[in-house]
Amino acid sequence: MKVNEDTVPDPVPAQDGVEDRRQRKARQTRNALAAAALDLILERGLADVTVGAVADRADVTRRTFSRHFVGKEDAALDFVRGDGDRINALLRARPADEPPLLAYRRAVADWLADRENPASHIRPRMRALLALVDTEPALFAAYERIRVDAQEESIRIIADRLAVDDVRDLRPAVVVDAAAGVLTAALRAWARGRQADHPDAHPDPHLGDRPDDHHDPDAVDLAALVEQAYDALMGEAALAASHRATPVSGK
Repeated sequence: MKVNEDTVPDPVPAQDGVEDRRQRKARQTRNALAAAALDLILERGLADVTVGAVADRADVTRRTFSRHFVGKEDAALDFVRGDGDRINALLRARPADEPPLLAYRRAVADWLADRENPASHIRPRMRALLALVDTEPALFAAYERIRVDAQEESIRIIADRLAVDDVRDLRPAVVVDAAAGVLTAALRAWARGRQADHPDAHPDPHLGDRPDDHHDPDAVDLAALVEQAYDALMGEAALAASHRATPVSGK
């Protein structure tokens, strides 16, 4: 039976332990709604899914849905938002003396290798959902909002690392746009079924030798694609720098 959470009065301020339980319950509800939206959209198609259907699948009320999300697209992509939050947390934790572009690259690598807080692409059917983003304008718009929000926070983090004003200094935005663009390119290629050219070129040191110790092979493939994409960026940057340093004949 569905619990009508709308009629439950707000409790008096709780102690830390009670508050933690409330936060866990809210997170569980949010995750259930996100999983329901993802599954329904892939089962029925975006146009045939309503907010009411998502709420029913998660066994909550529509008002509860509205407390967490503005629409079904945002709900289905909530795991992607979590990825952005996790990458930014890892970026904040990188050593202060790392160059910003390298810090972002290593934060992404840490995110992909994390077993305690696994990236969303590990979840079943996420590859299919990301592929659908390219064909559904409403999903694409929601995805772009999430991506921009995450990148704006990344820019602030890089600006803090450089001790600069991100409005006056272009470097934080340039670094983040380049680094996040590489990740986006790799994710789109992965969603479309692209395989890494050399899957063993960047083995995950956390993977064991037994099949049961391995993540979904798609996860390993994405990690390899991301590394190849960053290598491509660095190669192009080095090539451009060499051409810039070469005098132009006749001048």
